[in-house]
Amino acid sequence: MTMNTTLPGAGKSRLSLFGGLYKQREIGLIAIIALIFIVMSFTSPYFLTWANMKAMLLSFSIEGIVVIGMTILLIVGGLDLSVGAVVCLSMVVAGQLFLSGVDPWLASLGGIAAAALVGLLMGLTVTKIGLSHFIASLAAMVIVRGLCMIITQGTPLSLFTLPVSFKFIGQGAMWGIPFVILLFFILVALFDFLLRKATLFRKVFYTGSNERAAAYSGININRIKLWVTVLTSTLAGVAGIIYMARLGSATPTFGVGMELNVIAAAVIGGASLKGGTGSILGAVLGVALLSIVTSSLILINVSVYWQDLIKGLILLAAVSIDHLLNKYRAA
Repeated sequence: MTMNTTLPGAGKSRLSLFGGLYKQREIGLIAIIALIFIVMSFTSPYFLTWANMKAMLLSFSIEGIVVIGMTILLIVGGLDLSVGAVVCLSMVVAGQLFLSGVDPWLASLGGIAAAALVGLLMGLTVTKIGLSHFIASLAAMVIVRGLCMIITQGTPLSLFTLPVSFKFIGQGAMWGIPFVILLFFILVALFDFLLRKATLFRKVFYTGSNERAAAYSGININRIKLWVTVLTSTLAGVAGIIYMARLGSATPTFGVGMELNVIAAAVIGGASLKGGTGSILGAVLGVALLSIVTSSLILINVSVYWQDLIKGLILLAAVSIDHLLNKYRAA
C-alpha cells in the first residue's frame, strides 16, 4: 500500500503563491497609471508635455515624503491624523526662528525638532497610556493647529528674505531636474532598501502582523511603535521645511486635509489599515496615481468640487479592496 506523502493543501499553496505574483497591488497600480496615460495622451495635447510631467512630479514629491512615514506607521498598525498639522508646525517654527534672526538652516533644524517632539509625545501616549494612534493623533492634530495659530497670531509669515542657497532645496534644480524630486527618490530608495533588508525595519512588519507573537519572540513592540511614530512626524517636519523653502512663506492653516491624501495614497499603494503589509514602492505609486488623476481632471476642466468627490471614491475603493483582501487571507 502506497502512502500519499503530499502535505494537504501543498498544491493549493503553490498555486496561491504563483497566482499571488499577479495579485500584487503594485502591478495593478502600474496598469491603471499606464491606462490613464494612454487615455489622456489622446484626450489632452498638454498631458505628455515635460512641463506637465514636471508639475505632477513636484506636486507629489514633497507630499510623498510624508507618505513614506505614513506607510511605515500603517505597517506597524498605527495611523497619524496629525501629519498635515505637523508639516505646518515645522514651517511655522522654522519661519518664526528665522524672522527672529536665527540662521535658516538652524531654524530648519528647530522646526524638524518640533515635529519630532510631537511624534515623541504621541508615541508615549500610545505606548505608556495605551491610547490608540487614531485618538492620540486626532488630539495632536487639534493641539498642533492651535500652536500654529498661537505662534503666528493667525497671520502668515512672509519669508521672501530667505537666502537663495536655502531656497534651493525647494526651488532649485540639478541636471535640469528639480532638487525636490531628486531628494524624494533618494528617500524612496533608502527606505525601500531598509524595509526589505534592515532587521530593525523587519520588526515593524512582525509587530504589525501579530503584536502578541512579536512580543513572545522578544521584540519590544512599544519601542518599535514609539520610534516609528517619531519617524513619521520627523519626515513630516522635513516636508514642512521644503514647503517653506519652496513657497517662501509659512501659513498657519497650511496642510489642512493633507493627512487624508497621505493616508489615501498609502492605502491605495497596499498598506493595510490593520497593519502588517505595505511597501514604499506601492506608496509611491499610490501618491503618483492621485497626482495623475488630479492633473487629468484639471486638464479636462472638471470642477474642483467633482475632483474631491472622485478622489474620495478612489479612497473608498482602495479601503474596500483592502478589507476584502484581509477577509480572503483570514479565510
